[in-house]
Amino acid sequence: MPRNQHLPWSVLMNHPLVVVAVASLIGTAPLAGAADLCRAPYNPTINRADFLDAKGKPIKIDNRYFPLQPGTTFTYQGTNNEREVLQVTTRTKTILGVTTTVVTDEATVNGQLAEQTSDWFAQDKNGNVWYFGEDTMEFPGGSTAGSWEAGKNGAKPGIIMEASPRVGDAYRQEFAQGVAEDVAEVRSLDSDVSVPYGAFGDALNTRDGSCIEAGLENKYYAPGVGSVLEIGKGKERLELVSVTH
Repeated sequence: MPRNQHLPWSVLMNHPLVVVAVASLIGTAPLAGAADLCRAPYNPTINRADFLDAKGKPIKIDNRYFPLQPGTTFTYQGTNNEREVLQVTTRTKTILGVTTTVVTDEATVNGQLAEQTSDWFAQDKNGNVWYFGEDTMEFPGGSTAGSWEAGKNGAKPGIIMEASPRVGDAYRQEFAQGVAEDVAEVRSLDSDVSVPYGAFGDALNTRDGSCIEAGLENKYYAPGVGSVLEIGKGKERLELVSVTH
């Protein structure tokens, strides 16, 4: 389907790529008020074959804005003494018949463990990276309230990164009703970003929000690197410090 073809919401939201442009997301209002996207039916079609290469093997996640090469470690530092370490593991998890890559995420605040998460990603043959869920635990207390897995309890995967982002594109990143309902909108493809890891003049900027929570975040992705900066709802910054392979 051409991406500029005008189709009814019921057709768009059932298409495998689930990409829509929602002008109402532009601005400062919480994304919970963006009725078109958050209230539209969401039933992505997931076919195992769409995530396999010509040899029948899982497609490598090599999206230019979201590359996940097994063995890579991303280290981030936040403005509130937060430190986050993401590791792209060699482990996989099969969800809805799709082989996903397991990425672990450990967050500490003032040196104390705050959260441990395993996220599950897979790339389709068109180059879109899908998010199939997460197994998360918060400390202290051990809450797992944010955990969800596509195919269980009505949860559905979303697109975490498009193959060819365009300004104005908006899409669901995840869907577990009442638990995880994040959405994103592409704001820019040439943002200037400077973090400890380096300076970039061609970063992708998305504005992220939720259909069930107020507030917005700005995220920046550098080509060939991935996520380099997050600016939170309270203007907190989480900056990329290092990448090791």
